[in-house]
Amino acid sequence: MKFGGESLLLLGLQLMPWPMTIQPCLANPHKPQYGGGIIRNPELNQGLKGWSTFGGAKIERRESGGNHFIVAHSRNQTYGSFSQKLYLQKDKLYTFSAWIQVSGGNAAVAAVFKTSDGFKHAGAIFAESGCWSMLKGGLTMKSSGPADLFFESKNTKVEIWVDSISLQPFIQEQWKSHQDQSIEKTRKTKVRIQAIDARGNPLPGATVKARQRKLSFPFGNAMNKYILDNPAHQNWFTSRFTATAFEDALKWYTNEPSPGKEDYSDADALFQFSEQNQIAVRGHNILWDDPKYLPGWLLSLSPSQIRSDADKRINSVVQRYIGKVNSWDVVNENLHTSFFEDKLGPNASAVFFQETRQLDKTTPLFMNEYNTLENGGDPLSTPAKYLQKLRDIQSFSPGIGSVGIGLQGHFHTPDLAYMRSSLDTLAAAKLPIWITELDVASSPDQASYLEQVLSEAHAHPAVVGIVMWAAWKPEGCFRMCLTDGQFKNLATGDVVDKLISQWTGRFVGMTNADGFLETSLFHGDYEVSISHPTLKNSSLIHGFKVAPTDHMSQEKVMLVTLSA
Repeated sequence: MKFGGESLLLLGLQLMPWPMTIQPCLANPHKPQYGGGIIRNPELNQGLKGWSTFGGAKIERRESGGNHFIVAHSRNQTYGSFSQKLYLQKDKLYTFSAWIQVSGGNAAVAAVFKTSDGFKHAGAIFAESGCWSMLKGGLTMKSSGPADLFFESKNTKVEIWVDSISLQPFIQEQWKSHQDQSIEKTRKTKVRIQAIDARGNPLPGATVKARQRKLSFPFGNAMNKYILDNPAHQNWFTSRFTATAFEDALKWYTNEPSPGKEDYSDADALFQFSEQNQIAVRGHNILWDDPKYLPGWLLSLSPSQIRSDADKRINSVVQRYIGKVNSWDVVNENLHTSFFEDKLGPNASAVFFQETRQLDKTTPLFMNEYNTLENGGDPLSTPAKYLQKLRDIQSFSPGIGSVGIGLQGHFHTPDLAYMRSSLDTLAAAKLPIWITELDVASSPDQASYLEQVLSEAHAHPAVVGIVMWAAWKPEGCFRMCLTDGQFKNLATGDVVDKLISQWTGRFVGMTNADGFLETSLFHGDYEVSISHPTLKNSSLIHGFKVAPTDHMSQEKVMLVTLSA
């Protein structure tokens, strides 16, 4: 782009992506992370030192190919295994990992810590026989005290084999530092700027100012019909957010309250508003597997009638809004509930994904679940269960392509260590991850907790977008509001503004003696100006884009001529 006689040279460098640590099922386990951390005898090289029986099981050390591991057999209880006594400290964040195998078939195995505050589930995995799978987990302690680490599996017929156990504590500052490092690698590009004059000579001492036009990372909030006739609400929303999901307007019970009588009026108006304001819309949702959130008239129908009406629903909503959504939540919460599977068979979700793909060839299709990030104690929606369901859908209908990972994120007291380990486990599938309904339950720490979970999600390289579930309505929000009724920020809204500011690129700097300036900028579109004593006027340059690069060796060069 040419605007006169000076030039601005931009070279962008992208660091290698943050490596994921989850490995496939292997013939031999890897060494324990962090050398085992605070675990004693993590590789079982010292017999059973540090380990004892738990839940009435019998334990022994075995060896295969020079590798030692611990085995729990003769298990009569789900928690029959082995344990190690530990002392865990308040406010420390612990990352956990272990390599697991079972004696036959496959079985879900979980790592659990018995603490003075109750049982804390650190992580779970589907372990197989004949190879070692890595269980990755985490936990955060709210009080100091003794703890027992043990393993459990509902399948008491299998032996549990474990090796390379690790438990590594981190303080808050270390955790935050890791987030910052990940953001530098994932969300930013290193940029080298050179200012030169009309004759190509370096322009030292030039002041360069750049400001990102709009937050590039997709970040948003749910909306409902009450935004449509409220200018204050609209201004507050559109000045902040680039993504949304409709709270109720796209759900079946709203669109077809009685058989055959469709009503898309609210959804149509919200789509129009979103398009006018360049806000991306998640298609939430086509179907819901929970009968409490289906049209009441559907529940008493025969299976064949349910199938027919579900097909009509898919055709109706998808064809109406194809090209207007950036994703479809096809069957909501199909890990916790199973209305359609109970009525139509175990592959009902997969069939609905297949039908949606036949109608819409390009829009990403998503699962959408709760408690996968929020609660390690929910056995129905662990990351391992999530990935198993996702694989079942894809294997039944390979033509649907990849299925995205939607994680609701309805938090009470967040456990960031567990949250990160869950994201790491899910990220190994190399599929896009959206946080789709993020909120935090009301408490004196609500705003602080909101900042914690938003920061953790944004820092993770596999997360490609976040939508909060805090749509305002006169009777109050679902669990969390960001503003009062006059659209003045509450403490939670202040957190949102703080993070948007932190995630939006801007800088002011001066070129060195050689006319260079180096900085790191968030990806996105920027406006940049340059001023210098030899220049008569500062000139604004439009269209300066910072984009991610795949390799550190790549250089992105942009040459811009400025008016003198």
